[in-house]
Amino acid sequence: MKIGILEAGLLRERMAARFDPYPVMFADFLGLAHRDFEFETVSAVRGETAASVHDCDGWLITGSRHGVYDKLEWMGPLLDFVRDIAASGVPLIGVCFGHQIIAQALGGEVTKSVKGWGVGLHVYQVDQAHSWMQGGPRQAAMYAFHQDQIVECPDSARVFLSSEFCPYAGLSYGDSIISVQAHPEFAEAYEVALLEAYGGSVVPEDVTAQALASMRSGTKADTEMVANWFAEFFLSRRALAAASNS
Repeated sequence: MKIGILEAGLLRERMAARFDPYPVMFADFLGLAHRDFEFETVSAVRGETAASVHDCDGWLITGSRHGVYDKLEWMGPLLDFVRDIAASGVPLIGVCFGHQIIAQALGGEVTKSVKGWGVGLHVYQVDQAHSWMQGGPRQAAMYAFHQDQIVECPDSARVFLSSEFCPYAGLSYGDSIISVQAHPEFAEAYEVALLEAYGGSVVPEDVTAQALASMRSGTKADTEMVANWFAEFFLSRRALAAASNS
């Protein structure tokens, strides 16, 4: 199955010197599920576009340091592409910025949250257990690094993950689109590097300290579990499409 990774953000120079870019992070992350995926990157942030939503069997939109409300030139075509994917039924997953731009494209609203920064290891409650969530878990822990949040969901969205800090942490749209606010693709080392780089300047010191404490609490990120969620979502959607066409 061919997954198109829509690159919406580039690592800053200090991070790029030490870590792989987002498309490689996601390929490695999905590789934890041990499924037969191949990947193609379309760098939306660099102005690249795909000819058709059917160029790939599924799509994934990465995070970004930009906000969807920045209305940068490359975001217009990406918003249109999200709407085309939604109309086609081709499976789509959004992560952080990807989560937000899907909501924005389909009628929601995203703003800089009055709650401030969400960083460190966050635990989200499972409000709706989908078939691609193996075992029916009650919660999922993921690394977070965001200030923006969805404040108004599209009418077609349903919440499947939430927390007190982030009530719209995971959304589903019918059976062909899912998105999460957190970063399941982040390794612990990358989250720590972000906190070290931006703590005390971009992210307030007290928030940074709380974030680092959350990562020493004994709770571990459910990285492999969420990788399997994403993989099963893509594969189940392909199976559904094949059944409907037979």
